[in-house]
Amino acid sequence: MTKVLVATEKPFSRVAVEGIKEVTDAAGYELALLEKYTDKGQLLQAVADADALIVRSDKVDADVLAAAKKLKIVVRAGAGFDNLDLKACTAHNVVAMNTPGQNANSVAELVFGLLVFCVRNFFNGSSGTELKGKKLGILAFGNVGRNVARIAKGFGMEVCAFDAYCPASVIEEAGVKAVPDQETLFDECDIVSLHIPATPETLKSINKALVGRMRKGGILVNTARKEVVDEEGLLSLMQERADLRYLTDIKPDTDAAFSEKCAGRYFATPKKMGAQTAEANANAGVAAAKQIVGFLKEGITKYQLNK
Repeated sequence: MTKVLVATEKPFSRVAVEGIKEVTDAAGYELALLEKYTDKGQLLQAVADADALIVRSDKVDADVLAAAKKLKIVVRAGAGFDNLDLKACTAHNVVAMNTPGQNANSVAELVFGLLVFCVRNFFNGSSGTELKGKKLGILAFGNVGRNVARIAKGFGMEVCAFDAYCPASVIEEAGVKAVPDQETLFDECDIVSLHIPATPETLKSINKALVGRMRKGGILVNTARKEVVDEEGLLSLMQERADLRYLTDIKPDTDAAFSEKCAGRYFATPKKMGAQTAEANANAGVAAAKQIVGFLKEGITKYQLNK
């Protein structure tokens, strides 16, 4: 019998697991769970006889793939996939996929949770400001960026976006102003929300010079990836400019320094919270299971990453 392993150091919700099981049961597959594991050796042992693997932020590297002699497909339940070693997947003839869009609304709502918390001075009792009328810049107009734009309009914000890989016409069709480059985005906006992936081109691309272009009182929001921000450069800039604020869903390596030197202007969630809703959890898990069935039964490779 085909075996699907769900290996999650941070477990799916009960509802998500039930949804995954419904899909695998209907396909006639066996479902195995490895939850809250604390040692890589546990994963290596569990994956040994798996035909398919579902993970969240769990690392799937060359060691894991070498141990998984029967593995045909691995699906990252979520949009980001930097935890999958795509070259190693290809070398082991394993198809790698993600589930884009399933967490998009959850992440977008978190952006505004962070923003309201910030502009109301972290609910310290003092008088804050409103988001209405502020200009929001969205860097990357994918699934999350589009949801951020939708919600921002409800707040009465002016919305701009830049995406190097999305035509300006597509952005404009969504009722969002397309700007020609990321420099213009930072020049023109009161708030910039990051939604770029971590790639060789984007690593530390959000640097001191770029963020330094922001208007007085500017707010930078990062619900994307830690690696895209040049932490040292941003910390230096925020010490020079006491008007800037930084909100992040990915705690920086320099969190202690930010907390100490930028008190009242910096906030990081205790752990990554973007996809931490019951709905996103279930959506991504069930989508992963459906993609596995589609691939194994019909050869569907729509979301394959290592083509």
